[in-house]
Amino acid sequence: MSDALDATPYDALLLLSFGGPEGPDDVVPFLENVTRGRGIPKERLKEVGQHYFLFGGVSPINDQNRALLDALRKDFAEHGLDLPVYWGNRNWAPYLTDTLREIVADGRRRVLVLATSAYASYSGCRQYRENLADSLAELAAEGLELPRVDKLRHYFNHPGFLGPMIDGVLASLADLPEDVRAGAHLAFTTHSIPTASADTSGPVETHGEGGAYVEEHLDVAELIAAAVRERTGVDHPWRLVYQSRSGAPQIPWLEPDICDHLEALHGAGVPAVVMAPIGFVSDHMEVLYDLDTEATAKAAELGLPVRRSATVGDDPRFAAAIRELVLERAAAESGRDVAPCALGALGASHDLCPAGCCPARAPRPAAAGADSPYA
Repeated sequence: MSDALDATPYDALLLLSFGGPEGPDDVVPFLENVTRGRGIPKERLKEVGQHYFLFGGVSPINDQNRALLDALRKDFAEHGLDLPVYWGNRNWAPYLTDTLREIVADGRRRVLVLATSAYASYSGCRQYRENLADSLAELAAEGLELPRVDKLRHYFNHPGFLGPMIDGVLASLADLPEDVRAGAHLAFTTHSIPTASADTSGPVETHGEGGAYVEEHLDVAELIAAAVRERTGVDHPWRLVYQSRSGAPQIPWLEPDICDHLEALHGAGVPAVVMAPIGFVSDHMEVLYDLDTEATAKAAELGLPVRRSATVGDDPRFAAAIRELVLERAAAESGRDVAPCALGALGASHDLCPAGCCPARAPRPAAAGADSPYA
């Protein structure tokens, strides 16, 4: 094997995701896992679970992760990268702790983690690192030898992540009626989070209004809009908007909401909109419900033509990007020269989350960072 395909010192890749119910009986237990410690009554969870019951009580995220696993394994095999790929979830089977226990039993000692979140934020990065620390603590309590765990850098501006999204926007524009296509606006959507969390996202030096979370999404939106302009010759107006708010109404969250934005665009005479969910790796429940169901219904009510572009999912270019990120990190850890691949104004993000990066509301140990208790 050539040095270019040498993953040393790593001997495993762990796909770490959110998890989701796979049947009606799973919905409330899954939501109890997600909201553990918040004291939310079961009756309220049943109300929240209606989104899942509309789809038979099944979240698509687990099948989407299975498809991504297949794509990664296929890409690795085709390129001669001998690196086993495991999968663990935060909130549903296969659970992270069980997967790490399997990794240890298989004799793996140096693990790279791919989180299904491309951007910096507490819920998209540090919370996964806290989950890793919790699971490693459980394994330590069982007397198991702990593997060293590192996390792949944020990949929001990697060409293999951007390319499929650009093609998705172009396909959605082409699918609009010809008489409204040129005047269509682009609504780049991502998960709304509390403004306090956004303002402290990323390393300390990026903290401020919106923090790294907003900055990274704006960079991606600009890159996609520029690529669309280059490919079509049309400069489509765009805005970063938000969806899937779930917090108490008195707590400020990032705005505007996609449905409010659609109303504003319609009021301004915009003839059509493409909704591009750049904040999501796959078409999971928040895309299917908040965009394909709720926002699409709002657009129909307004008489506003809309299309929703595809997420990256298991696109082969994304699988190839992960391979490149694995080899990039392996080279850096081995002391070999490496040129990180990234587009846009922000460049490649940090390999190791520094202290103070995306802080939690209450301090908790987090693995795979400069402040990790597991070196």
